Amino acid sequence: MKAAVVDHRGGVPEYRDVDDPNPVEGQALLRVEAVPVENVDRAIVAGTHYTAAPFQAALPAVPCFDGVGRTADGTLVGFGGIEPPHGALAEYVVVPEGHWAPIPDGIEPSTAATLATAITGMSMKTAAGLQPGETVLVQGATGVAGRLAVQIARLLGAGRIVATGRDAAALASLADLGADAVIDTSVSDDDLVRAYRDAAGDGYDVVVDFLWGRPTRMLCEALIPETFAIGKPVRLVQVGEAAGDAFELPARAVRTSGLEIYGAARNLMAGMADAYAQVVEWVRSGELVIDVTTMPLSRIAEAWQRTDLRGSRLVIVPD
Repeated sequence: MKAAVVDHRGGVPEYRDVDDPNPVEGQALLRVEAVPVENVDRAIVAGTHYTAAPFQAALPAVPCFDGVGRTADGTLVGFGGIEPPHGALAEYVVVPEGHWAPIPDGIEPSTAATLATAITGMSMKTAAGLQPGETVLVQGATGVAGRLAVQIARLLGAGRIVATGRDAAALASLADLGADAVIDTSVSDDDLVRAYRDAAGDGYDVVVDFLWGRPTRMLCEALIPETFAIGKPVRLVQVGEAAGDAFELPARAVRTSGLEIYGAARNLMAGMADAYAQVVEWVRSGELVIDVTTMPLSRIAEAWQRTDLRGSRLVIVPD
């Protein structure tokens, strides 16, 4: 069969022949229908993600570890649980029992492959307990997950939505998705701190953070009270690290600012079923729109190197 293969750390996947997979008892052979290519997949191939070691040790290997496929009887399912050197960017995959589940009716394979990205946006509710009427700040709102988070905040009833990013044109488009204000993070540190304060209104209640790094460092500065007053509680959900994996957090940014930091996985398992059902309902109704760009597996090298898809999720489909 054909698959995308990476030979070395940081390599570009190449379309080539590999051995056909042979399922054993407790496994299913699936025909692959759609595979999302996400930042985490690129980081694993580059060797920079904290889970990259098994993939790097297994090279040459096939990237990506989840997607959408069809069983022998034609049932459309979402799958995961694949371990290196095997990966999802192939014509067929072998998946362990318990690592696939039917895709709800009415959702195309390419869209179904991106539902996990929308679930990260639901962390504003599952991890931070967002309530209707509260103010949400989406850090990194011009990317795929960030744009979905802006829509989800609106659908969950946020009273005010503030969105950040570096792309002026992309920021301008966020008003159509529900953003009430936008912040350009490419400005100087002082200007960025001032922008966070000016856009806060009565204060941020929930922050969905896809950036970390410098922008979140400046946000923490903006949250520090300028008097001895105790700051309003701010529940920050850490989701991604597009702007850096670390920054120095001064004690004063925590002591009285009201800042509370949660990981996106907080309460995720307990709330996953409800979050997934809600996302599916919104997608079916057209209330939640996921921008998808599809390319065939045979063009994986070209697809992998595209840099023009900001705000759209790349999904690899069969030829």
